[in-house]
Amino acid sequence: MWSWIIPILTLIAGLVGGFFIGVFYLRKQLESMQSNPEMLQQMAKKMGYNLNKKQMQQMQSMMKNQKWK
Repeated sequence: MWSWIIPILTLIAGLVGGFFIGVFYLRKQLESMQSNPEMLQQMAKKMGYNLNKKQMQQMQSMMKNQKWK
């Protein structure tokens, strides 16, 4: 019986832990992008967007209005 319960509990704990670590990492990345326009520009280029200066400022102001915490 314990040979089934322990692996299942370990799997659940790993999934929950991985989820919270992923959320923490993503939140830190988004917070750092708010203050670093070069990183934001890089991300936009990787996604296939070529943003001009006005669009970058607009995106930064939108991100600053978001609540990541």
